[in-house]
Amino acid sequence: MSGPDFLARIVADRRRRVAEMSEAVPAHVLRGRIVRTEPAGRLERALRRGGESGAIKMLCEVKRASPSKGLLNEHVDPVATAKLYEAHGAAAVSLVTEPDHFRGDPEWMNAVRPHVRLPLLMKDFVVDSYQIVDAAARGADAVLLLAALLSEAEMARFIGEARLLGLDALVEIHDEDELGPALRAGASIVGINNRSLRTFEVSLETSVRLLPRLPEHVVAVAESGLSRPEDLARLRGTRCDAVLMGEVFMTSADPAATLAALGAAARGGAARGA
Repeated sequence: MSGPDFLARIVADRRRRVAEMSEAVPAHVLRGRIVRTEPAGRLERALRRGGESGAIKMLCEVKRASPSKGLLNEHVDPVATAKLYEAHGAAAVSLVTEPDHFRGDPEWMNAVRPHVRLPLLMKDFVVDSYQIVDAAARGADAVLLLAALLSEAEMARFIGEARLLGLDALVEIHDEDELGPALRAGASIVGINNRSLRTFEVSLETSVRLLPRLPEHVVAVAESGLSRPEDLARLRGTRCDAVLMGEVFMTSADPAATLAALGAAARGGAARGA
């Protein structure tokens, strides 16, 4: 299945699910469940590197499966994994909650929130404002917005709605054509996905090419295909603030040791095999 066809199918499935959810629990009911004591900015602050000499921040992900790799970790425990990430140096945690193609569950957010103090990103395919309200009601600190799915106007609206609810928005791009609209829409956190939507091939060169084009005030996150200390060592020489990594931990026999090795490289230590 090609990238555009894949995204179209996901959008259709998400719209169907959102319609079911909003019928079962209307948005006004969700708004009554939101308990927010801090303004937006928790994820942005957690991921900002603070200069080229600082450590690259690690946004560590819980992901059961992916369309490109299939099942990664059928029995992953999101609470135990998020606690492991927090204990071993992660700056924030991403939960892939999309159920139909990534085998996630929105309830993961409810389960993890009481046990982890780190900022939590609810990683879904947002196509409707309802999903942003739902994320806030579940205790998320941020939502994911995909430039490949949304117009510039939609991104701007969703970023604004998220901020009003105390949430950050990580806006994900894949190429130069998506960068301009994301920045004009007001993105303060931009994720550069190294996986091509057309071929699903992964190349770190995508991040290396696009990172210099991000304004200094924008938090820059490199995503996908990052699994070796050498990858992080290379990114330390760029203006990259943070890396999003999940598959490397989901498939590791010893996630704590893998995180330790990658964390050392993120801090500028020797690049050793994980």
